[in-house]
Amino acid sequence: MKLEFEVPDSSLSALRKAPKEFTACLRLMAAAKLYEVWDLSQEKAAELAGQSRQDFLVSLSRLRVSPFQGVEEHFEATS
Repeated sequence: MKLEFEVPDSSLSALRKAPKEFTACLRLMAAAKLYEVWDLSQEKAAELAGQSRQDFLVSLSRLRVSPFQGVEEHFEATS
């Protein structure tokens, strides 16, 4: 599926990104957030980001998103 929307040139200028770079960044950020809130599995989020699962895990680390869904809640519940 292809999605299209308009992005102001000033936004791209402020981010210092070319349209393709911005698209990749937006896909990664969306995938990371959807993974973080449990809407996508790690595998599907990596696919959305256009990355291998291993590269997606590295990206999660850079974005400070835990790669372990629900682990913290599990430990808190058992403590």
